[in-house]
Amino acid sequence: MTQLVASDLDRTLIYSAAALGLTVPDAEAPRLLCVEVYEGKPLSYVTETAAGLLDELARTALFVPTTTRTREQYGRIHLPGPAPRFAICANGGHLLVDGVSDPGWRAAVDRRLAAECASLDEVRAHLVRTADPAWLLKERVAEDLFAYLVVERALLPARWVEELAAWAGPRGWTVSLQGRKLYAVPKPLTKSAAVREVARRTGAEEILAAGDSLLDADLLLAADRSWRPGHGELADTGFTAPGLTALARRGVAAGEEIAGAFLAAGRAASLGACLDTNTAAAPAATPLN
Repeated sequence: MTQLVASDLDRTLIYSAAALGLTVPDAEAPRLLCVEVYEGKPLSYVTETAAGLLDELARTALFVPTTTRTREQYGRIHLPGPAPRFAICANGGHLLVDGVSDPGWRAAVDRRLAAECASLDEVRAHLVRTADPAWLLKERVAEDLFAYLVVERALLPARWVEELAAWAGPRGWTVSLQGRKLYAVPKPLTKSAAVREVARRTGAEEILAAGDSLLDADLLLAADRSWRPGHGELADTGFTAPGLTALARRGVAAGEEIAGAFLAAGRAASLGACLDTNTAAAPAATPLN
């Protein structure tokens, strides 16, 4: 059986210093490997153990990084192992094949968004008009597909987020708050749609997935087996799905456990395939007289 491993990156496999969630004494903290540098400074990490697991995963499985990051932001990440053939960026808006965006996929995404959602300009204007400068740090548009705000999380009123979600829903948009970033994303713009397309092209028979935010929910629902860490929006809301394993570990330790779970699932599938092949090839027993 061909497995496709589709995983969110930030706060699922890789972690900023603020998101590491290290709770052990400093002398017992795991060794870390930097996997992203931004403006000359280290930004994202995995544990050294997770690095070894991800290296093996990239060499033995159809591993598809699946992220809300733009292509430029994704390009800063250097995971251990060979570069994946496929990657999904902009929450499914771009399907990269050997590092290049598939123009046919992007055109299909644009057609669907135009038919089913309010325009990006309308949503962006509403965000800017209603946000309070007291907590708004930055306002950005990603790949001409969706908008997000960088906010001072401690000052951000929960009621404002709820009101934004209520406004956006009827217009075909969803809202997700991840760390200091608040995303407004068209509902048809999903990671799962892009992952299904990769599965179709590669003939993958089983999808494994992991994620921590509401923007990952559709991906986990589409997977045959999936994992979520003990932190993030999905954990906070008690999200569940068929085949989902809810981990207790939080922070970078959860990322290590997820990498190990992916690899173990792949090894089990390979072993099962070998056993099936050997059974089919074994000669029939000669009946006793």
